[in-house]
Amino acid sequence: MSTGRLVTGSVPAPRHPLPGPPPEARLVIETRGLTKRYGAQAAVDDVDLHVRAGQRYGFLGPNGSGKTTLVRMLLGLVFPTRGEIRVLGHEVPRQVHEILPRIGAMVEGPAAYGHLSGRSNLDLLDASGPGRRSGRRRRVDDALERVGLAGVDRRAVRTYSLGMRQRLGLAGALLTQPDLLILDEPTNGLDPHGIREIRELLVELNEAGTTVFLSSHLLTEIEALCTDVGVVDRGRLVLEEPLDAVRRETGRVVVDTPDVDRALAVLGAAVVARTEAGGLVVVPADDSGAQGLAAHLVGAGVRLDALAPEKVSLEDVVVKLTGPGSDRAGERSGGVRRP
Repeated sequence: MSTGRLVTGSVPAPRHPLPGPPPEARLVIETRGLTKRYGAQAAVDDVDLHVRAGQRYGFLGPNGSGKTTLVRMLLGLVFPTRGEIRVLGHEVPRQVHEILPRIGAMVEGPAAYGHLSGRSNLDLLDASGPGRRSGRRRRVDDALERVGLAGVDRRAVRTYSLGMRQRLGLAGALLTQPDLLILDEPTNGLDPHGIREIRELLVELNEAGTTVFLSSHLLTEIEALCTDVGVVDRGRLVLEEPLDAVRRETGRVVVDTPDVDRALAVLGAAVVARTEAGGLVVVPADDSGAQGLAAHLVGAGVRLDALAPEKVSLEDVVVKLTGPGSDRAGERSGGVRRP
């Protein structure tokens, strides 16, 4: 499925650098009481979202939880029933024309004309944007090379695999060297190598100044890529935190050892669980923590492969806060919760 390596190390700066306060203080996406109703059904329900410049923000939730509807409202593709939206300092949808040239987006999968080549599709997309004709070839060349499609740019898109179409959609989002990337499932259909390449590209773009807002159901990708996370369930935002705060330490220690039976005999009731990989989850007996525990085990003749503080997983937090999908019955969540 992979058609080439992503080119890294030469990411251009955003076309419109964000002036003013430090990145950690600036909101590039903010919603207040954002709601979208379809009849009696609230697809998005009273959401207050906060995305700051420089973040890689992961937006998670079960199928049917309102993720894509909210993303479409951020881009002015769907009008809210009520509430406020500000993106890059402008009101949406009223001033959306002011910000679209500064945003790269891919929502609900990449759109393309199947009978045209990937290059021709990007030519048409660039022609509809703010870029001048004189620089179009260079912009298209750069976008194709960055997503690994330079070698197949003349092939008709109808011959592309799903992963190649995802790459083409991302190339279209990069044409304007955006200040803000809004992406909906950008790694869908990619093989493991392609997923890693896209992740590395997004990190590099972010480090060059582009804020990334990524909607996905792949928890492992969010954990590997994002600095902050928002979780939505049945239309309501139930968590919004830095990822490091979500994955906090539990106070327990994970011990990996080839001498499991001996470790169990030494630790006794201090062992409270086993990991999927066969390790032991231990509550240290005193304030000495992991260091004291290691010394105790080694002193008792137990060999150690690894010993580290246990952390809450993003998967555990999301499963606890959300249901399995849009067909779940029950009471609606009551607002933002902390893990």
